[in-house]
Formats: sequence, structure tokens, C-alpha cells
Amino acid sequence: MSGGAAPLQIVLVTGLSGAGKLSILRALEDLGFETVDNPPLPSLDELAMRAEKNLAIGVDARSRGFSADSVLRALDRLRQVPRLTLSLIFATASDESLRRRYSETRRRHPLAQTGAIAEGIALERHLTAPLARAADWLVDTSALPLPRLRTLIEQHFGASTPGLVISLISFAYPAGLPPEADLVFDARFLRNPHYDPALRPLCGRDQEVGQFIEQDPDFEVYFNKVRDLLEFLLPRFVQEGKKYATICVGCTGGQHRSVYMIEKLSTHLAAAGWRVGVTHREASKFGKPRSSSDLPGI
Repeated sequence: MSGGAAPLQIVLVTGLSGAGKLSILRALEDLGFETVDNPPLPSLDELAMRAEKNLAIGVDARSRGFSADSVLRALDRLRQVPRLTLSLIFATASDESLRRRYSETRRRHPLAQTGAIAEGIALERHLTAPLARAADWLVDTSALPLPRLRTLIEQHFGASTPGLVISLISFAYPAGLPPEADLVFDARFLRNPHYDPALRPLCGRDQEVGQFIEQDPDFEVYFNKVRDLLEFLLPRFVQEGKKYATICVGCTGGQHRSVYMIEKLSTHLAAAGWRVGVTHREASKFGKPRSSSDLPGI
């Protein structure tokens, strides 16, 4: 590679069967990546070293002789090559979502020896757990529509300018923390529009809801502290080479306070020059799109 040329991107895509690995590979292919799905594990080094363009490689537990440790050792070796930039994406989903997808398609889970889907899911989670822990980007597709997944891939890998990509997610605490979260902030102490009958059917994107939340005397102080913390942390994430940061705000229903906080943070961070994507995880429950697309899931 000639001096000054940008490093090639090598993206290893792995995860749970049915969680969207192939969809991620197809999205990367549309962005100009060469893609190889499920090659023999010993060939990972050779494939990456011989790459002449950005390359995405799909690996999963179906591979003969699969070993998460072998995959991680290959990644460590390749990360020592200056002309390559390595990323590990892990696609996951809840057991309920995976069971539903296999039931809808009437497919057999590839690791289910007795035909029981739950058995295959549990075994695959165990086999791939080290990869999930080591992933640069953990993508939970449980409630993620396919168009939104494609948008996230484009935001992460489609921009020509390098830099940190920030994903902002609102969520409801009773539904669990987003597993991909790097930072989580709690908005449940703020005054709750849910108890105002006129505001209950609205969401945090609506002006009336925002005005209501901002009347809480603690809101401005809290928002400014969160903003200041992010202004301190994000440049340091860049310094340490972090490529993605997922910042989540939760409230009780994931409809009002967390949505408003995320929208306000998005406006602030985008104005400061950061690359930002927004997802409202519980949006389907209150009739608002999660993003620019709100089509059926993966």
C-alpha cells in the first residue's frame, strides 16, 4: 500500500443464528465491501492479508472446528498489521425473538441436535460468548427493523471521513437495558408526562411533552451535567481508538422523558460535529417511528 493511503477495513461479522448476520453482510456488500461468508477458520489470516479492498467476513458457530478463541487470536494477529483496520461485529437478539423467527420461517436451528430451538440457541450463546464480550459493536436486533439496521451499518461504515460514530438510544427500564450500551443515564426522576391525560398519548418528540419536562426544576441541571460529561468523555474515546459509542437514556415507559433527552442530546452533539444516529427502542408501543424507517423486523 502506498504511503498515506487509508487502511483497509476488515470487518468480522459474527453472532447468533437468526440475529441478522447475513443482513449485516449484505449491507456491507452494498457499501462496496467484498464479502465472504463462513470460510474455513484457518483461512481468516490469508483472506485479510490478501485483501485489496474493504472486506467483510462472516463467521459463526456452524463453521467446522469453530473456536471463539481461534477467532480472537486471528483478530489479535491481524490488528498488528498497520495497513488493516479490524472491527468485530456481534449480532444478537433475545431468546424470544430468535424462537419467533425460527418458528415463522419453520427452519431448524443449525445447532439444535434434537430439533429443539431453545437447545440450539443456548448452545450457540455458550460457544460464542467470548466473541460477544470482545465485540467492538454488539448489535441487538430484537426490536430493530431491517431498514434501521441497514442505516446503522451505513452510519458506521459508509462515511468516508473517519471518526467516532455515536448511537443514541432511548429505552424503558422494565424491558431491560440495551446490551450494547456504553453509557446509561436514568431519566425516571424527572416529572412524568404519563400522568397528564393530554400528554399521555404523545411522545418526547412532541413539543408539548418537551415543554412539560423542561418545567421540572432539575431538568436543566441534569441535562447540562450529562452534556458536560459527554463533552469530556467523547474526545477521550477518540484518543483511545474507540470507533463506536452507544449512549442510552431510560425512563419507565421509554416514551416521554428518555425520548426527549435523546432528541435533545442528538441536536447538541450533531451541532458539535459528531456523527450521530438515534433509535427509540420502544417506539412501536406509542405509534412513532424508531427512526426514518419503521418496517417489520429482521
